[in-house]
Amino acid sequence: MSLASSVSATAFNAIPIIDLSQANGSNDQRKALALQIQKACIDVGFFYIENHGIPQPIIINILSAIQAYFALPLETKMKLHHKTTPNFKGYSPLLDANIDPAAGTQGDLHEGFELGWERLDSNADSKRKNDGVMTGSNLWPDEPAGFREAMLGYYHAAIAVGEVLFPLFALALELPERYFDDKTKNSAAIMRTIHYPPQNNPKDVGIGAHTDFECFTILYQQSNVQALQVLNADKKWINAPPIDGTLVINIGDQLARWTNDVFKSTVHRAINVPGVERYSIPLFFGTDYDVDIQPIPSCVSTERPAKYEAITAGEYVKQRLEAMYNH
Repeated sequence: MSLASSVSATAFNAIPIIDLSQANGSNDQRKALALQIQKACIDVGFFYIENHGIPQPIIINILSAIQAYFALPLETKMKLHHKTTPNFKGYSPLLDANIDPAAGTQGDLHEGFELGWERLDSNADSKRKNDGVMTGSNLWPDEPAGFREAMLGYYHAAIAVGEVLFPLFALALELPERYFDDKTKNSAAIMRTIHYPPQNNPKDVGIGAHTDFECFTILYQQSNVQALQVLNADKKWINAPPIDGTLVINIGDQLARWTNDVFKSTVHRAINVPGVERYSIPLFFGTDYDVDIQPIPSCVSTERPAKYEAITAGEYVKQRLEAMYNH
């Protein structure tokens, strides 16, 4: 059965867990792992990964840093409001975004801090070629101490996870393992740290129903706080609770476009619970911004013609960000 004819219409009831410990194993082990990923991407569009390789101290450091940052006075945080920059980096306050305006809410009940690629070495040149419409430097607050180092420490550790996953996605798509190498020399990687305050009004949403923009998302969820929900084919919301030692991976719209919707970019949302604060860290991982995204031939057939026109990755992300914030 070809990939183009393998799309599942079955409604899932749980998110699968995939062990990445064999990601650098033998050819047979990597292919077996890719088949698990293929099934998860076709059936669900979400999966957990364990043995992902990010050391716990790096996670502890960034959690401590963002908790201290988001506790600062609003006027301090607003000095780095993202609307002072061309590419959405910096701080976004509560209700600044409204990712699902059709829901009729006043906006998304979270605040965030967003950054893009930058070297850990602050003395090195952090500019990259080919970022096109998404070119722009990060903004860094004066406090708390060590914020930049904690953020970039986790950022680069999460990028390393993305670099492990891209060859596995290639195998899952029955492509050569290094298919994405020349398209990910300067991979787009936008990271947001998010603070969800306690949600006391049932009509509020932490973040409304949406799909992500890039190829895939690498999500850290704070332990013991259920908020993430994923919509299945029966239009039922399925909980994706935090599981210690795991990250959540979900397919984004770019990889869905690339695969002609063979891989699902699944609608999801975050509904915080009363009386509880929550922190999460999504890293949106993609290709170089100048890469054209258009359906892979193996995902196109007479019965499943190509659905999408080509668009550069950077232009697509910019359009989606503008739609999210200009409400």
